Amino acid sequence: MSNYDDDDDEIEDDDGDGPEVGATIEIVGLSLYTHHGVTEAEREVGQRLVFDVRFDVGEVDALVTDRVEDTIDYGKVCEEIALVAQQRPYKTLERLCAAVAERLAEKFGAESLSVKAAKPEPPLALPVEEVSVEVWREE
Repeated sequence: MSNYDDDDDEIEDDDGDGPEVGATIEIVGLSLYTHHGVTEAEREVGQRLVFDVRFDVGEVDALVTDRVEDTIDYGKVCEEIALVAQQRPYKTLERLCAAVAERLAEKFGAESLSVKAAKPEPPLALPVEEVSVEVWREE
């Protein structure tokens, strides 16, 4: 939590060490062809899903070092999402998102993360632009 310091017009955190700094990493619009859905036909034929992922990673060393090794490599995150999303079918987007979130938390850790999966062309009788589910977890 930050406090305004009237004496020198700077923002300090409660322990007086300086401002709080953190990082959020987002991946938006990762499009993958998958085989998920309630009906057997949906799982057999497959469809495109679009993933959005957000990591709140807090204060990572890369803020100072400028080294990819000191943060979460979003290329590797995309690879892990693809592995989970394409390795087996799920009936619900909720379970798929939870499986992706579990893998990402295990592989990369994070203070919190969210995974959203959207079906741009859902198999519904009514006109719907997209359906989606978002799952989040906090450590």
